[in-house]
Amino acid sequence: MSTTKPAKKTGLSPAASSATPRVPIVSSSHLAEGRSSELSEFEFGMIIASNAFNRWAVRCMAAVGMKDMTITDVLVLHHINHRAREKKLADIAFILNIEDTHIVNYSLKKLQALKLVQTEKRGKEILYSTNEAGRDVCQRYSEIREQVLVSALTGDGTESFELSELARFLRVLSGLYEQAARAATSL
Repeated sequence: MSTTKPAKKTGLSPAASSATPRVPIVSSSHLAEGRSSELSEFEFGMIIASNAFNRWAVRCMAAVGMKDMTITDVLVLHHINHRAREKKLADIAFILNIEDTHIVNYSLKKLQALKLVQTEKRGKEILYSTNEAGRDVCQRYSEIREQVLVSALTGDGTESFELSELARFLRVLSGLYEQAARAATSL
């Protein structure tokens, strides 16, 4: 009777899995010491995914014909177009989790100069909405996204991971980072 444990399934050959221990891939080794190595590895993944997403969104918008837009411009335009409802500056900043409303205001002015959004003043509030050109840009962006990103992501439909569960996890993690930011501010 053997007393050895069966090898844990890792997708690697038994020789490869026992030869080298798993080393976390991080951007800052000093932040990966002790219990925080998994968090550091996850944060590095978020950093590179965030930068890749930003690059993708800007280049997709350029493919639509809207060059020189920043990621904030792209996100603000899509949010203004969301559900065809007028939006206030403060609400746009809140939804996109942008603390400095001046950043959003700069994008709004840029989008107005590009003739993609229109404004309407009601009392003291200025409301923003996409005009026909803005809606058209968002539609073309969506078509390119479907063609080159969504089709590559979904492939033949055999993927086993759930994007909605990952999105939920990222929202929960966002709340933890927000709380940690408040705590760090009070130190």
